[in-house]
Amino acid sequence: MAVSAPVQEALIIQISLAVALHLWFKKHEPKSISAVFVILIGLSAPSALLLLFPHFDSLVKAVGTSFVTLVVTLLSSILVYRLSPFHPLSCYPGPWQCKATKLWGAYIAWQGKPHVYYKSLHDVYGPIVRIGPNEISVAEVDMLPNILGTSGMPKGPMWEGRSSVPSKKRKLNDHLTSTRDLRRHAQLRRPWNAAFKPAAVANYTEFLIARSEQFVTKLKEVLQTPNAAQRVDIALWINYLAFDVVGDLAFGGVYSFLVDGDRDGILRTIRRGIFPPSVSQHVPWLQEIMRKLPFLGKDSRKFGQFGLEQGKKRAALSDTLKRKDLFHYLIEDDPNAMANPIPVITSNALLAIVAGSDTSTSVLCNIVYYLLQNPEYLVRLRSEIDDAYPSPVLNEAIDVNSLGALPLLNGVVNEALRLQPPIASSLQRAPALGSGGKLLAPGLFIPEGTAVQVSPYIFHRDPRYFSPRPDEFWPDRWISKDPSLMLNRAAFIPFSVGPANCPGKPLAMMELRYITCLLVRTFDMSFADGYDHAHWEEGLFDHFVMLKGELPLKLQVRVG
Repeated sequence: MAVSAPVQEALIIQISLAVALHLWFKKHEPKSISAVFVILIGLSAPSALLLLFPHFDSLVKAVGTSFVTLVVTLLSSILVYRLSPFHPLSCYPGPWQCKATKLWGAYIAWQGKPHVYYKSLHDVYGPIVRIGPNEISVAEVDMLPNILGTSGMPKGPMWEGRSSVPSKKRKLNDHLTSTRDLRRHAQLRRPWNAAFKPAAVANYTEFLIARSEQFVTKLKEVLQTPNAAQRVDIALWINYLAFDVVGDLAFGGVYSFLVDGDRDGILRTIRRGIFPPSVSQHVPWLQEIMRKLPFLGKDSRKFGQFGLEQGKKRAALSDTLKRKDLFHYLIEDDPNAMANPIPVITSNALLAIVAGSDTSTSVLCNIVYYLLQNPEYLVRLRSEIDDAYPSPVLNEAIDVNSLGALPLLNGVVNEALRLQPPIASSLQRAPALGSGGKLLAPGLFIPEGTAVQVSPYIFHRDPRYFSPRPDEFWPDRWISKDPSLMLNRAAFIPFSVGPANCPGKPLAMMELRYITCLLVRTFDMSFADGYDHAHWEEGLFDHFVMLKGELPLKLQVRVG
């Protein structure tokens, strides 16, 4: 069917508008899908009303034609540009799907194995890979200072889509994990640094010891139940322990999962609640859609409500709590917070829960898994612990502060952190707004608007930094004096590095060492009968933190 001249003119106008809109979006990328839809309708309506409507039998058909023409041309223009040699990142290799759209990254995140996928890309394309239209992944240790370090960059756009509690009222600059302003981040980070200085960590030791001893006691009680010793999900019990340690550390001990269990399904809710933002971080405007989907937004809201409730309970204890916990330090240096602690506590509650429990849980479970998969190290580690603490009373308190001197224990912990870092990927940074760009290395300048991702999982398994056997559990690499071994500690970043690294690292390392010692010293452990331990790594999913499945063990209290 021939197209009349007025209709052709209208369509040409829409095509021109689409190209112009693409040029505008390059500098003013929208964060809201609703805003994009309004813009598209606004640009489609005039052409439809003035030029198309007289030639169509309905206004709906005229607007639809105008709208479809605009959208198809806009998407085509964007796609052609992103895949063209004119794009500023065209010199970096990568699969065309990544270059075309971050929706591909969202799809990879949905599957839960982005750390494995991005490592496979580096194996094919080399140390610098284009993983998005405006994003590269870097696996060069010499560039880490200019990415994550003190001379590095602020957080990238990924953090705008990471809210665990989607809310239009949420202000990114009020939250430590999401602010992209370096000065604001330093302000929010200062009390966290104070909360984990050596004197503060010493105050937390009593929480850790008390809960860990309760953990061992509860496991012994469970083993008294007929047939229970044949199949104990140690991952669940470690999760209870880690959650209670955070409860004592941050909320004044207002709950106890070791005593009560997970009666309200909070652990499952957290697991599900973390999932949507791990996808929407790749395409922030997806968060707006996910917020309105009840089957996705429900658990995020429930998780957020749980955090807020614990925060309010802790705030109610501010005048009566005698011990110095995490929020004591976050509040005491802020006159405004002293007068009204609820905003500070509630804004940091979810961070404390996720960063303090899920991370240590995944690492401790991986330590158990790798020790049982490599029983020779379990035997050697028990011998090292027995030699250091020869008391015949197995449950005698271990000197927590001396554990850092046990070489094999630290090798085991480091090796588990290396193979399965709790934050496996998505440490994203980007040049500061208005900076023009960032020089990462001589000859490597990235323009403003480009995001740079660093994945600990990729660094930790790179044979240039850890060899031989980079993909194997080999704690001796941390002990051996063999100069032919490659052990680049600058590439070991399980807690990130720089101003945005994990402030709780000292306590986390103490927790990992101490609980590992208690388990090895107190119990004989093996995989439960019929359990295929290959399923463990298959069940590890990268959603911000590394989430895990069941780890069934056969447990017996050690004799002699």
